[in-house]
Amino acid sequence: MFGNPGKAPVTLTPAAAAQVARLVAREDAAGLRIGVKKGGCAGMEYTMEVVAKADPLDEVVELGGARVMIAPMAQMFLLGTEIDYEVSLLESGFRFRNPNVVDACGCGESVKFRDPDQATNG
Repeated sequence: MFGNPGKAPVTLTPAAAAQVARLVAREDAAGLRIGVKKGGCAGMEYTMEVVAKADPLDEVVELGGARVMIAPMAQMFLLGTEIDYEVSLLESGFRFRNPNVVDACGCGESVKFRDPDQATNG
């Protein structure tokens, strides 16, 4: 839909793909939907939810048994994003390496995106 034809709007590291596949299998779901919403101290937050089926307007990315659906409103904000899953002694979770982010809050839970008219298509 956006970006380069034939190129996925987001990529998943092997660790992220494995974690998404585990979540989807555990919930017997269609995939993991990723979106964005207003909130947090930087202005926007990523959302993630395991869903039973894709919305017809979702952009679907499949890799290594993992299926990620990108909500329509989030597609332009996530172009070029690499999604990773990291595990440390204190926490584990998905990490978004997003070239469209211009600022993030100190805790990393919310982000600010460059204006859509300045966004690149990667």
